[in-house]
Amino acid sequence: MANTILVNMNRCTGCWTCSMACKTAHHLDVDEFWQYVRTIGGGEIDQPGGKWPNLYMKWMPVWKQKCAKCTGDESTGFKPYCVYNCPAGALSFGDVDDPESEIAKRKGELLEKGFRVYEIPEWEETREGILYAENSI
Repeated sequence: MANTILVNMNRCTGCWTCSMACKTAHHLDVDEFWQYVRTIGGGEIDQPGGKWPNLYMKWMPVWKQKCAKCTGDESTGFKPYCVYNCPAGALSFGDVDDPESEIAKRKGELLEKGFRVYEIPEWEETREGILYAENSI
């Protein structure tokens, strides 16, 4: 599973910087997204679920099949633009099968902390090679 993106769901703030970096780098049309941020909560963007005072909301970056899983350029250290520009440090990139890689080490750290690591099911028509890690804490 070389060239994998790992998302630490507990760090994602829903800022959409990853999506805007992709959109800008690839000169996408205004209404075209190869990567977007799904709000998990009330069903609309940035709408919480639940009833006051027990509201909940979190975010999940999602890569569509059109995503090229680019390697950026020299200015990004050859990381994808989405990963390089994430201000929360929620995204890691690399060869997850190489135990010396940053992403493999990060995945190991998260698993040791009790995180669940998974992929979105194929029926969602998303890009393969994207791992999500989350912990209910």
